[in-house]
Amino acid sequence: MIQVPLKESEYIVKKGTIIRAKKMTALEKFFEISLAGNEVLDHDPGQFVMISIPGIGEAPISVSSSPTTKRSSFELVVRNTGVLTGALHKLDVGDVIGIRGPFGHGFPTNILEGNDLMFVAGGLGIVPLRSLINFVIDNRRDYGKVNILLGCKSPKDMLFGDEVKQWEKRLDVNFQCTVDRSDPDWKGNVGLITSLIPGVNLDIARTFAIVVGPPIMYKFVIAELLKKNIPERQILLSLERHMKCGVGKCGHCQIGEHYCCQDGPVYSYDQIKGKHEAL
Repeated sequence: MIQVPLKESEYIVKKGTIIRAKKMTALEKFFEISLAGNEVLDHDPGQFVMISIPGIGEAPISVSSSPTTKRSSFELVVRNTGVLTGALHKLDVGDVIGIRGPFGHGFPTNILEGNDLMFVAGGLGIVPLRSLINFVIDNRRDYGKVNILLGCKSPKDMLFGDEVKQWEKRLDVNFQCTVDRSDPDWKGNVGLITSLIPGVNLDIARTFAIVVGPPIMYKFVIAELLKKNIPERQILLSLERHMKCGVGKCGHCQIGEHYCCQDGPVYSYDQIKGKHEAL
């Protein structure tokens, strides 16, 4: 990998004010953030920002809102898994956090144009995929058939339930959802997300599969996609790594010659095949 020169803006911590906050599940909390001066976050679907709280630390969080909104705010979903994310969960409207970014290589929307798309989201994977899904819906005429496959541990773990219902109602989207464990009110499919893939009719030559979810999910989903004869270069993945700096200098997110924070987190399968423990 050829490293690009650092830009001064990559180190600047901007002031972000929480203008909306909502508990989504037992572990996830939604935030809408406004930058100082009503600055618009110029991001691509699939990119992330570094979120910081002084005296506690900094962590990468995927941007969940679509750039098509063009608002002076953006949206995040934070899972409570550690010291910083736990501190974020204690914040509410009016509190201020630090923002650096956006960083990373997002989904190639220009390459996806004119093609059929199959989104495969597992659990928290819907958070970054929501940005791309809404981008595609807002530019629906630029894309072919759209399939959205969503998997959750249980119905109560589903994120963005109201939006999911809207996707399900659309006539220009094929939406399917499954849960690992049902409850008495669940009327949908029960099983792993891989169980949904065989039944999807695809035009292989023009289909891109975009996969985001927990690392353990990837090899099983990829195996099913390869059975459908989707070319490796047309399988796109967003990889989780422990990113510390966001600018390709600390080495925490290195995968072979790749720095996930700079030339990822989105890769095609042929780029990263055999280089990541989840693949």
